[in-house]
Amino acid sequence: MIATLWKLFFSFGTATLLGYGGGPSIIPLYEDQVVNRNQWMDTAEFGRALAFGNALPGPIATKLAAYIGYKVAGWAGGAVALAAVVLPTALLMIALAGVMLKLEGNPYVKGMIRGIQPVIFVMMAMLAYDFAKYAFQSSAGPVSFLPFAIAAGFFILVQYLQLNAVWGILLSLGIGAFFLRG
Repeated sequence: MIATLWKLFFSFGTATLLGYGGGPSIIPLYEDQVVNRNQWMDTAEFGRALAFGNALPGPIATKLAAYIGYKVAGWAGGAVALAAVVLPTALLMIALAGVMLKLEGNPYVKGMIRGIQPVIFVMMAMLAYDFAKYAFQSSAGPVSFLPFAIAAGFFILVQYLQLNAVWGILLSLGIGAFFLRG
């Protein structure tokens, strides 16, 4: 059990420390640790956990870590995975806050930030591509029209009609509950 808890802490801690750009940009690193390296879940199960986590309020990184940790090693696993996500970055932020305040005008630091932004974009695009394979499937067949309609409707409602995303999520949950059962 201790070995499993250590593996959870190391896996989520490493992915969190290597991730740059916030919770959504860390998800591909979590997926690599959970699906490819440790085989705690398959890709479809990880996609379902991600979808469920995104339907709840709060940061996705902590929700995913707690859920996966709990699935792997119960309450202790959830607590360890959550600590691995929060503790190292919190300590690092405290340690680096003073340094960043002194260097925020430095052109090299500005260049580093501009240089990493395209990488974050690609990581997010890769995640979206991987997730789309499962998000638009239905239990009845390989691809269903309704998930595409939900995605397009959500995008239009939130992006162009300025609907609060919470209402779009609730509407999507309702549509899924009635029409995508199975």
